[in-house]
Amino acid sequence: MRLFAFGINHRTAPLSLREQLVFHAENLTQALRDLVDQRPVKEAAIISTCNRTEVYCHTDEPAFAVNWLADYHKLKTQHIEPHLYELPQEHAVKHAFRVASGLDSMVLGEPQILGQFKDAVRTAESAGTLGVLLNKLFQRTFSVAKTVRSETDIGASTVSMASAAVRLAERIYPSIAEQRILFIGAGEMIELASTHFAAQHPHHMTFANRTLERAQHLADRFRGHTITLNDLSSQLATHDIIVTCTASPLPIIGKGMVESALKARKHRPILIIDLAVPRDVEAEVAELDDVFLYTVDDLGKIAREGLDMRESAVVQAEAIIETEVDDFMQWVENRELVPMIRALRDDAERARRREVERAARRLTRGDDPQHVLEQLSHGLTNKFLHAPTHALNHTSNDDRDQLVALLRRLYQLQSLE
Repeated sequence: MRLFAFGINHRTAPLSLREQLVFHAENLTQALRDLVDQRPVKEAAIISTCNRTEVYCHTDEPAFAVNWLADYHKLKTQHIEPHLYELPQEHAVKHAFRVASGLDSMVLGEPQILGQFKDAVRTAESAGTLGVLLNKLFQRTFSVAKTVRSETDIGASTVSMASAAVRLAERIYPSIAEQRILFIGAGEMIELASTHFAAQHPHHMTFANRTLERAQHLADRFRGHTITLNDLSSQLATHDIIVTCTASPLPIIGKGMVESALKARKHRPILIIDLAVPRDVEAEVAELDDVFLYTVDDLGKIAREGLDMRESAVVQAEAIIETEVDDFMQWVENRELVPMIRALRDDAERARRREVERAARRLTRGDDPQHVLEQLSHGLTNKFLHAPTHALNHTSNDDRDQLVALLRRLYQLQSLE
């Protein structure tokens, strides 16, 4: 039972590579099935966020799974290998526990990753790629994350990416209350960001999304207005702050669109916060004067400021995780013994059945019941002791002492001296 995890995250890979390895939600189920349809991989789950893409699998051929990831995204394996971490067995378990507990996040202790982990598990369940091993791993992962958060201060005073966006805006503008803000997208990150910005009472809030119904839901909640994505080119200039996070595989805001907006604004500065991976805004936009463009990695640096309170809880959290890893690996090792235990029991059951059938024939023949019982018990004893006795009689001198010690332990025998 070989557990293996691998992937990249914000510590090992730049944003430019992370966005190439993203699995979009609409393609994830089929990707999982494609991976598990390959014979070396028995189970699989994929977590893909703006900060990480990780594959957890049950396989005896880790190299095959790594090559599959590169092939799926039409990349060469050697292109991603320098940024890849590969985690076998207990290392994979520890990593899963740390990630779900917020210890490996860009923002230490942030809770959003646990929800993303649960979404990944639900998708794997739906795809039919979650078996006994991974199901047990993730259920234990959720339990460990809950323990860490309830028994330590790892989540105390956590600065989310959304609140970091507000903090960034406050550094650039004297007052957010005077600014017009455009939110592009309608997912969880945009909802969080709009909640934080709304608390600062901005002058105006506009919501743009591919599906207007979802944008209208946010607009109603925050007393804003809605536009379509087709309106972006004409509406960009009327907003001072742009916060975008969509699932688009390609940028939706290009350099030319921003140049036109700046011209219409008479070069009044514009702040663009791109929380999407892959990025919603072309990287070349950062080259323009009067534009402040920040990506998810930039916000991560701001969010990591002032971590003293949470870092003091890391040692305690790591201790909890170490104990839980040992416990889980004990379960894995016990699972590996199941076939042997089953074989031993099956062999004993066959021997028992044969002796019982022989005793039944003797009783039918009219033999003395007491004599039949004696023969039955002797027959069972001989059957069960045949294998260890045979092993002792045919073991070399070099191995005999070790075998004797093992048999004493198995049968709880007193010293023969």
